[in-house]
Amino acid sequence: MLKDVVQKRLAAPERTQEDLLAHTIQEMNIGEDFVIQSMFGLLFLTSVTIATTMAFAFKLLAEHAAVLEELTTEHEVILKDRDNLDTPLTWNEYKSTTFTLQVINEVLRLQNIAPGLFRRARKDISVNGYIIPKGWVIMIATVALHLNSNQFEDPLAFNPWRWKNVQPSVAAKCFMPFGSGMRQCAGAEYSRVLLATFLHVLVTKYRWTIVKGGKIVRAPIIRFPDGFHFKISEKSN
Repeated sequence: MLKDVVQKRLAAPERTQEDLLAHTIQEMNIGEDFVIQSMFGLLFLTSVTIATTMAFAFKLLAEHAAVLEELTTEHEVILKDRDNLDTPLTWNEYKSTTFTLQVINEVLRLQNIAPGLFRRARKDISVNGYIIPKGWVIMIATVALHLNSNQFEDPLAFNPWRWKNVQPSVAAKCFMPFGSGMRQCAGAEYSRVLLATFLHVLVTKYRWTIVKGGKIVRAPIIRFPDGFHFKISEKSN
């Protein structure tokens, strides 16, 4: 579909449109295929990743009272230390949210928004007696890494406290929610800050309960086939 749109734009250059695709096409020296892949990537990243992660966090927190209680306590402490309660979350406050970052890690580990990462072999690679020829595409199954019981005890359980004891070497090799190496997502740290800020506002200002739905399937990204309905209300002072 995107290819058809791009080719129609190229066939009628006089019909200029002031949108992102038009500006991207102006840089066609990067190639038509790259334009199509870039637009697909932007649509995917802006409409799926953060929204799905937030919905998944809503569900997990509603189902795990102990996690929600500790998360709420951490952010209420931040409010108590402020002179002005209306002040936005500061960078220093964000860096102090140890448990919040553990919660975010655990949500990302279980969610696996990108079920796999792709790389191309730049040379022949020997793996367990087999040869991956130079030029072949390799898929790294992040789901297999994140749910590996050898690295994460009881891997299907939502347990943010596990991150107190996860060694940096294990996290570096077996935790890749944003990819790995030089091709890691450019928005990785921004996403963590956004999620932490969202959780700060959520647990200090609101309460919610699940009404119905919430069943999860992966096809290949997490979906709620029966919907996910919850009742949310503002906390009273």
